Amino acid sequence: MAEGEKVGFVTMGAAGDGGEIDTIGVGMLGYAFMGKAHSNAYRKLSYMTWPPPLLPQLVSIAGRDEGAVSEAARRYGFQGYVTDWHELIADERIGLFDNSGPNNLHIEPSIAAAEAGKHVICEKPLGRNADESYDAWKRVAAAGVKHMCAFNYRFVPATRLARQIIESGDIGDITHFRGSYLQEWGTIDDEVWRFDKSLAGSGALGDLGAHVIDLARYLVGEVESVAGVTATFKPGREVDDAFESVVTFDNGAVGTIEATRFATGRKNAFTWEINGSNGSIAFDLERLNELQVHIAGSSPAESAQGFRNVLVSEADHPFWEWWWPHGHIIGWEHTFVHELHHLLTAIRDDSDVAPHGATFEDGYRCAEVCDAILRSAESGSREEVSYRD
Repeated sequence: MAEGEKVGFVTMGAAGDGGEIDTIGVGMLGYAFMGKAHSNAYRKLSYMTWPPPLLPQLVSIAGRDEGAVSEAARRYGFQGYVTDWHELIADERIGLFDNSGPNNLHIEPSIAAAEAGKHVICEKPLGRNADESYDAWKRVAAAGVKHMCAFNYRFVPATRLARQIIESGDIGDITHFRGSYLQEWGTIDDEVWRFDKSLAGSGALGDLGAHVIDLARYLVGEVESVAGVTATFKPGREVDDAFESVVTFDNGAVGTIEATRFATGRKNAFTWEINGSNGSIAFDLERLNELQVHIAGSSPAESAQGFRNVLVSEADHPFWEWWWPHGHIIGWEHTFVHELHHLLTAIRDDSDVAPHGATFEDGYRCAEVCDAILRSAESGSREEVSYRD
């Protein structure tokens, strides 16, 4: 490449306003659940967020099963496929490495991609523990590329509106956070890697609890201490099936965080509530377009009205400039469109991924909280959460 040329960038034709749109080559590791979600988002943002900050060019996808990955390449629209992720790192057409692989493949490929000059997005949890996550954060940050840990629930319109309400001061000083992520599929034996500690790191804690912890950090603040218990209900498993934790925040708020894969009847029930000195906010992922809000009024009658349900679909609500007339709701898959649009904008503008996007540092800090919960469950005592650097 010529000196100063960006890896994986190509200038292409004019947009409707006559301006040129640069493309960025995408290489993806993993083709299953998250591979499908990310691939869909790249294709959708290319025309729904027009003109996109950068036009994703799906170059190559990697997976160990040649039959499955070749079919994924064809299905998702990648130009080619490989069975060794190292080939993605060596491919100069690729400027963005998307790591949607299993947890044990989050660290080494992400670091290698960054040190080869590629921007990186990696699915959560960033690493199987805080040590791995810290190493990934420091080395990827030192490479000078943009990096994101894919906590997509930061990009739910209702979540972003909640942050705006909190920052406005309308609910006052935050006193409580309650968050839970409940699913029911823990009795099955599919996706065996999720129950193997060497591959997954932890169970419901890293898979579901990490989302709750990240939202707590994003909306309330840094976690200061935890008191946790874990449980494994199915014999022979090396990881937790459920956990419960009481937490304190460095701003004085207190809270509870829980997650389980054994909540029979719960499909994807991620709920949280934040109470402040002047109001409260509550959210249920299974009602993704809605936010419950209570703001204390100037009169007893106003304050007595309790929560009101806000349909987050107005033209001035977060992310809505790309979608439909008010009341025409969007779905879970659109959170990935918002997330990847944010990352591509940061790459194009050389702007910060934080605070709204989760960086590898956020992924690391979440891992420290997870590790502290595991230590507390083992010791039976409250554990302080300490962050390196």
